[in-house]
Amino acid sequence: MNFQFLKYEIDERVATITFNDPNRHNAISSVMQKEFRTAIAKAADDKDIRVIIVTGAGGKAFSTGFDLGAPDIPQGSIADWRNREAANLDFCYTVWACSKPVIAQIEGYCLAGAFEFAQMCDIRYCSEDSKLGAVESRFSAGVPTLALPWIIGARSRELLYTGDTIGANEAKEMGLVNRVFPKGRLRAETTKIAKRMSMVAIECLQWDKRAVNQTYEIMGFRAALAYGVEACAMIQGIMPREQEEFERIRLEKGVKEALKWRDARFKNYE
Repeated sequence: MNFQFLKYEIDERVATITFNDPNRHNAISSVMQKEFRTAIAKAADDKDIRVIIVTGAGGKAFSTGFDLGAPDIPQGSIADWRNREAANLDFCYTVWACSKPVIAQIEGYCLAGAFEFAQMCDIRYCSEDSKLGAVESRFSAGVPTLALPWIIGARSRELLYTGDTIGANEAKEMGLVNRVFPKGRLRAETTKIAKRMSMVAIECLQWDKRAVNQTYEIMGFRAALAYGVEACAMIQGIMPREQEEFERIRLEKGVKEALKWRDARFKNYE
């Protein structure tokens, strides 16, 4: 199966799906989302596959999040924003809802929507140079997939309120990632664990995942994330002046200039 922005590989009982747009730091475009849905459904349906790894190409970024250069970013009503953010949440649910364990293999930057996507994977391993964060807060955008409190509890508040990025070791200390590996060993170590996991009967893996997911859902996981979409849509619909200025620069001068403006605002307080 050929993809434009993904690579799909099989090694014994393990499938690896790679976000493959390194020149754009693997930004998650609408085309990439469609391709990923196809790829993960293929892995889920393949009786020989027991574990799935998701990673990013190029060595610099797992992904920097949803594509800010996309032409279909709404500029209208709260309802328009709600539809978009609900679609983003639905994309992140693809790994949560997959019947097989999904491992996020994070190398380099894992930011914004990609950070949220990784949180919805079963397990997260990262390289020692990784940087993670809900950076969309820094241009006053909402976070449509609010899984972070379910992973690290009240410590999520600081990350969400500041938009700070954190390094691999701090993420591990928080419980946000499971293990940190040297950059040159990340793929090999992740694959070794995935293959060890794949020696477990598929029925056991699938029922264990269902049981763990059900624990969260009984506690209100889906309802909480659905409310997060509403909060996100309200923020976008209100359009705080910081976000309005970011959007003006993005539309007139491009994403790079908008990000420079965003970073300059925080520079004196880093």
